Amino acid sequence: MLDDLLLRKLAAVEQRYEELSGKLGDPVVLSNRQMFQKMSKEHSDLRDLVESFRVHRDLGKRAVDARDMQKDPEMREMAFDEERQIATEQQVLEERIKVLLLPRDPNDDKNIMLEIRAGAGGEEAALFGGDLFRMYTRFAERRRWAVEIVSMSSAQAGGIKEVVALIKGQGAYSQLKYESGVHRVQRVPSTEAQGRIHTSTATVAIMPEVEEVDIVIDPKDLKIDVMRSGGPGGQSVNTTDSAVRVHHIPSGLIVHCQQEKSQHKNKAMAMALLRSKLYAIEEEKRQSAERDARRGQIGTGDRSEKIRTYNFPQDRLTDHRIGLTTHNLPGILDGDLQDVIDSLRAHFQAEALKEAGAADSVN
Repeated sequence: MLDDLLLRKLAAVEQRYEELSGKLGDPVVLSNRQMFQKMSKEHSDLRDLVESFRVHRDLGKRAVDARDMQKDPEMREMAFDEERQIATEQQVLEERIKVLLLPRDPNDDKNIMLEIRAGAGGEEAALFGGDLFRMYTRFAERRRWAVEIVSMSSAQAGGIKEVVALIKGQGAYSQLKYESGVHRVQRVPSTEAQGRIHTSTATVAIMPEVEEVDIVIDPKDLKIDVMRSGGPGGQSVNTTDSAVRVHHIPSGLIVHCQQEKSQHKNKAMAMALLRSKLYAIEEEKRQSAERDARRGQIGTGDRSEKIRTYNFPQDRLTDHRIGLTTHNLPGILDGDLQDVIDSLRAHFQAEALKEAGAADSVN
């Protein structure tokens, strides 16, 4: 059951939703594009919660009617069945409402920077990195997202040593943010004559695309090299057909973009990648501080660096964070990843609900 405090909070959210509905038709708001966009987004963000609350309220009224019907001997059995059905629907809906009330990740609607690096395992790790990049590319295609390669370094025997790509699509970060970490593959490489199973790894990083206003970079902190793609010695040249390398001196980060023919586009893409990396560093510091602050109240557990294993001999994918085991590796590596992603999101939402409940009990 939702307690009185929560019901009052939901009523206040509904009131705000109605207020926004009225303002969105106001000529003053319509004439101010920035204000209209801001209110439209807030209105859209509240819609699911308000609609769920209204359905929950209607179910409450139906439950009262069902209990009244139980006073009639001829209707009693049917009314009992209806009350039980309503109670089940209410329980499911209340869990959904609690999830919708969780603080929303401000990055959930953003595009992402995807970075994949081959890890331990030599040529096989590079081949696995290529498999992972194809998996995420195919997943993006299924959702009709755009994929733009920022930089790529291929391995001699095939596969990818390192790739960075911008993935543009509604909710890209919310879908893929739990993919960051070390991915492990167990299979017989094509170069293995003895048929032995090898274990290799690749790292995946998912970073939200960050606007210039969110991360301000002092030009004095940058060293920018412009080089002809593949030019001898990588010397700096003044040409539009150029790769760009940006060195952020305070952090030591170095990023580059070589995919576009325009020097200006390469620089813009490199700067976008640098902002995402700097934002990710600051976000990790903030989250680490929050975990330290919470540890004494609700406890915390460190997660293993290895997040997932792709076992080819057993046609098995295992996500070690949530104990998920599933099969059909060919389909998953072809982008059929939605069930895995949905399981991860459900797990971490449940964890967030537990943490919120524990924090409330402490306070």
